[in-house]
Amino acid sequence: SKDDTHSINYLLLLSGMTTANNVRVGVGVLIRDPRHPKKVFAGLRRNSHGDGTLALPGGHLEMYETWEDCAIRETLEETGLNIKDVRFGHVTNDMMKDAGKHYVTIFMMGECVCPDTRPQNLEPHKCHGWNSYSWEELCQFAARSNTADENDKDGSPILFGPLLKLVEEAPQILLEFLNKS
Repeated sequence: SKDDTHSINYLLLLSGMTTANNVRVGVGVLIRDPRHPKKVFAGLRRNSHGDGTLALPGGHLEMYETWEDCAIRETLEETGLNIKDVRFGHVTNDMMKDAGKHYVTIFMMGECVCPDTRPQNLEPHKCHGWNSYSWEELCQFAARSNTADENDKDGSPILFGPLLKLVEEAPQILLEFLNKS
C-alpha cells in the first residue's frame, strides 16, 4: 500500500539508505586554479555513475549543511585544497534516467586559500586525478559529449551529466568568474 511505501522510505531515509525514486542534492565546486586563473579543477570519475567522465570536485549535501560548508568540506576531502570566497554559481536539474538517478546540483564557486597548493587525489577509488581546464576546453568537451559514442576515443574526456548541463546553460555569473584575472 501507499502507506507501507512511505514507511519503508522513511526507514530507509533514517538508516542513510535511499530508494531509486528520491531526488538527491549534489554540490559541484568550481575552484579557480591559482596558477591559471581562467581554469578550474576537474577530474575523471571512477567506480560510480558517470564512471570515466570529467567532473568537478563535489558530492552530496548532508543534512543541515549549508551549501558553502558542503563545498568547503567536499573540496578538502577530495583534493586537500582549502577554499575561500565560496559563493553560489548556478543550479541544474539533472535527470539521469539511464542510471536511474535524479539530482538537483548546486554549483558553488571558490578560490584557493594558498596560491601555491595543487590538488591531491585523496580519493583515488573515486577519481583518476585532478587537472585544470578552461571554459573553452569544457565547451569542446561538451560538444564531444553530445556526439561521442562508446567507440569514440580521441582522448578528450566526456563531461559528467551535471557539468555538461552547466556548460550548456553557460550562466553569466560563471563566465564572469572564469574571466576574472
